[in-house]
Order: sequence, then structure tokens, then C-alpha cells
Amino acid sequence: MNDSPLRIGTWLSVGSPVIAELAAECGFDWVLLDLEHGCESESALPSQLRALRGFNTQAIVRVGGPNPDLIGRVLDWGACGIMVPHVNTVHDAFQVLKAAQYPPHGRRGYSRTVRAYGYGLRPPGDHPPAPLVIAQIETLEGVEHAQEIAAVAGIDALFVGPADLNFDLKAHHSARTYDECLQRVAKAAADHKKVSGILVRSLDDVPKMKALGFSMLAVGSDLSLMRDGFLKNLEAVRS
Repeated sequence: MNDSPLRIGTWLSVGSPVIAELAAECGFDWVLLDLEHGCESESALPSQLRALRGFNTQAIVRVGGPNPDLIGRVLDWGACGIMVPHVNTVHDAFQVLKAAQYPPHGRRGYSRTVRAYGYGLRPPGDHPPAPLVIAQIETLEGVEHAQEIAAVAGIDALFVGPADLNFDLKAHHSARTYDECLQRVAKAAADHKKVSGILVRSLDDVPKMKALGFSMLAVGSDLSLMRDGFLKNLEAVRS
């Protein structure tokens, strides 16, 4: 089991700085700002990051892939880290790291005047801090290579994407069950002293995920909370 301390986050897809600020005010350890399936483009991201200033809530941005230009901008704008979907192999993991890290380990462009360094008022010196890098395991292939991915220096966490993983297992008629996949990912992370995380749709699933060793839990999302709240109110009034 992973002995990492429990860190509770939530998924933000609407793109609203007000919602990001409210999540931080409520005390989430981290929030995921979603550029892969979210409702807004990257132009909405800087305002959300500014809304989190002064809080202890970490801002993690999910990009659509290991795009060096986008990852560089996201980190320059002040994100604490990135999450990249569909990391299936060690090669994929290294592509992510190359985009997120400065030379000699990567190819990220360097500027002292970006928001992450106070527009030049807080230059990082010769050794800029490494960003948090989270690899999403969302396919059977990713599960099968979880041990090797977790072993890559610079990959800080393995994060299961439940919807994609379930979809992939069914699409390939896999004999391996979803629960077996969760166990493999959690064990791979623990074996290499990395964090394992997952998005939890139902609070009833939290004890099970904690027992498996998942310590980075995203609980619900802004869209699901609003959708369910709207439906609950409508049903209550109409009935």
C-alpha cells in the first residue's frame, strides 16, 4: 500500500475563475483544470490560475498530450504541474518529461519574465524547480507498462482515468478486469515510491480506493455537482 498522505482534489471543467477560487476557499489540496475535455480553451486558463493565487491549493492542468508549446505555456503561466492523458509506454513518459523540463533533461524554453517567476521579480536562478508531472494510465497498454512508467525519474504520479480505462478494456475484450488494473497501477506506483491517483465519481468508492493505496483522489467535478444539483432541485419542486 502507498503510504503517501491523502490529498483531495476536484475536477474543474467549466473554465470559471470563480469556481476555481471557490474550490480553493473550500480547502481542496489541488484542483485539476481540464484542457483535454473541458469547456474552455487555453485562453481561459490564466484567469483561473490567478484566482488560485494566495491559496495552498495546487493548480494542475491536464493538457491533451505531450505538446511542448502548450505545456511550456501552462507552466510559464504558473501551473504547479501537468497531467497528460494516455501515457502508455516509457517512450510516452519521456516525451512528457522532455516537454516539461528545461535542458539538459528536456526542451522547455526558458524565460525569467513569465508569471511563474513573478514576471522577472522572482527569477529561479540556475536551478528552476521541477514541475509536478502526472502520467494518466487510461488503457490496457498503459496498465501493462505501469511498472516501467512509474520507474521513470521525473514522473511523480500515476493517475487512473476510470472512464477511458473501462472503455479501453471493453473495446479490446480484455480478460483483465478493471479491479485488477487498479491493483496493478497502485502497486506499480508504490513499488517505485510514487503517488497513485484516481477520479472518484461516487463517495461510496472512496474507502475502496484508499484501501488499494490511491492517495491522490479527485472527488467529483464542477459540472457533475452543478448538473446533479440542478436535477435534484427540479425533481424536488416538481414532485
